[in-house]
Amino acid sequence: MSIFWRIKKDNSLKGKVIIVTGGNSGLGFEYVKFFSDRGATVIMACRNAEKGNRALQKILEQNSEARVDVLRLDLADLISVREFSKIFQMRYSRLDILMNNAGMMFVPYEKTKDGFESQLGVNYLGHFALTGLLFDLLKQTEDSRIISTSSIFHIPGTMNFKNLMYERGGYTPFSAYARSKMACLLFTYEFQRRIDENQLSMKALVVHPGGAKTDLFRYVRKNLLTYLFYPFFFLFTQSAHQGAFPGIRAALDKTVHGGTYFGPLFFLMGPPVKTFSAIGSYNKKTALKLWEISEELTGVAYNFHR
Repeated sequence: MSIFWRIKKDNSLKGKVIIVTGGNSGLGFEYVKFFSDRGATVIMACRNAEKGNRALQKILEQNSEARVDVLRLDLADLISVREFSKIFQMRYSRLDILMNNAGMMFVPYEKTKDGFESQLGVNYLGHFALTGLLFDLLKQTEDSRIISTSSIFHIPGTMNFKNLMYERGGYTPFSAYARSKMACLLFTYEFQRRIDENQLSMKALVVHPGGAKTDLFRYVRKNLLTYLFYPFFFLFTQSAHQGAFPGIRAALDKTVHGGTYFGPLFFLMGPPVKTFSAIGSYNKKTALKLWEISEELTGVAYNFHR
């Protein structure tokens, strides 16, 4: 796998089926647009179907032949996750790429419908359940890829299993976000270890967009300190289009190895390259514990047998 990588203009995705969670805005919208422009059938999974249909219209205005299917998915509600999985598998017989992209960032404390702290619930547990429910279809599809989204802010993240949902206090929007993004890395690395042990053809990958300008920052501006810092931060950031490149490389790079982490060359911006995550994300004991707890919390178990 080379350090630098370029998108090939003739790289067709015709016949591929791709799910992009949070596909109606930000990075997700860029993924949907990119993949559909190259012939893939893309499922735009989004919480608000009305916003999804508006995003679809924008895509169709630029590419009238785009094959995009809008399906409702609320990652803060496991019933919705199960319903989405059921509908998807009724309509499609393969799944080449699952882009676990949707997320929330730096929000005030709240819980999902299943009682999970919202950032961990949406950014990680909802995607853990979704991937598990679609796992059999992913196994059946040759060289399928599961791409999770982490963040540069995962570095201080810790998995306190005695207070995973902050029910005993200590919640801050930043610490919860960091925890959720650390969880995405631990999940990916453990997932790939299990894939390798069972000799499956799929790959689990993880990416971060650097400092991409997306709607995720809407809560940041509500805090006085971060509001004052906000203009300086964006001197060193890139557009959502540029921020999508690590995910696009993870989806298309034929030389990539499972368990690879992609991000911008210059941390916040730049071309997509293989990068390294915080030391804690490679802790196998923590990853195993998180996996077991995730199965218990979501009620979703992965069947690795062929």
